[in-house]
Amino acid sequence: MSDPLIRVDGLTKSFGEAEAAVTVLKGLTLDIAEGDMVALLGPSGSGKSTLLTILGTLMRPSAGSFQMLGVELGDADDAARTAFRNSHIGFVFQFHHLLPDFTALENVVFPAAARRGRERGEDRQRAAMLLDRVGLSNRRDFLATKLSGGQKQRVAIARALMNQPELVLADEPTGNLDRESAAQVMDLLIEINRSERTTFLISTHDENIAARCKRQIHMVDGRIESA
Repeated sequence: MSDPLIRVDGLTKSFGEAEAAVTVLKGLTLDIAEGDMVALLGPSGSGKSTLLTILGTLMRPSAGSFQMLGVELGDADDAARTAFRNSHIGFVFQFHHLLPDFTALENVVFPAAARRGRERGEDRQRAAMLLDRVGLSNRRDFLATKLSGGQKQRVAIARALMNQPELVLADEPTGNLDRESAAQVMDLLIEINRSERTTFLISTHDENIAARCKRQIHMVDGRIESA
């Protein structure tokens, strides 16, 4: 059996010091396989967003080990974590965080341009292909402010895929959408997971969204209750 894409062992995260310290993650141990599609469930305050932030290399754990692709990231320095994140991890958020004064195409190109410090012709070609993939080839030159909520989220998905990441972390990606748009976004994520074997970890409160994932992880009070 091949090694998992993600391996977490004894992961702990606390905020504050001494008597004021609050422990948000309490010794999590978890493996996620390459090509998996996982729903992360739990009430507000259970630690879901903190876990996603650590797995996205945006925050260090207080203790424990976090490996992805066999690389130990829990205690890596900022430069190493940034380089790894730009090469291997994509993000989709509840609020799409598109750049409002840029077109759909320019928003999708941005991760590649930021990674290399410049934009290449082939980057624009890939961005155009991804927009076509998410059904927005006729909106590539529209400013982000001229897109509907569902269209903005599809642009955000294309942007997350720009650097061909092995892992996409999605924090309530359908939470700001109506039911029809949410279903369309989920259809798209499932299709990408199946065709590209991109691994998805999706934090959601929506049981309908979770039921469409291959696996569900339930968190309660900073611990994994079931996986």
